[in-house]
Amino acid sequence: MTQPGTGAAKVTLPADDQILITREFAAPRHLVYRAWTTPDLVRRWWAGHRGKTTDVELDLRPGGRWRYVMIANGGFEVAFHGEYREVLPNERLVYTEVYEIPGATDEGAPVVTVTFTEDAGRTTVTMRTETHSQELRDMILESGMEVGLQEQLVILEELALSLA
Repeated sequence: MTQPGTGAAKVTLPADDQILITREFAAPRHLVYRAWTTPDLVRRWWAGHRGKTTDVELDLRPGGRWRYVMIANGGFEVAFHGEYREVLPNERLVYTEVYEIPGATDEGAPVVTVTFTEDAGRTTVTMRTETHSQELRDMILESGMEVGLQEQLVILEELALSLA
């Protein structure tokens, strides 16, 4: 039986405008990538335990758009969208990420780079978010995103393992 991953993502701040998240998964990278990029699978992990994912749109190509929507446990809608800048299957994704709140625009949106690295059948995922300002970085950190993120990634790992 495969041992589970590290169990928790590590969140660090490599620069005033960056968030770096690193987590190991006990699954090969092609399965982690598949769970990360397949709409029906994203629908199962993206909300974590914070609500129910209601919509996943994913056009996985440079210039393609994506959008995820959930109804949070409090009954309100939470949505994010963006555009893929780079797609290297099983290796790397680069995309913008916009939290859909009044006044939010795509201009100056944070850029997220996700890399998938495999060693001995285990995958390390790193997510570097470049926010372009310390103020936005700190706002993201103070939003409580880390708790939901940890939940998401545990579920994602379980899904990836179930695909084997």
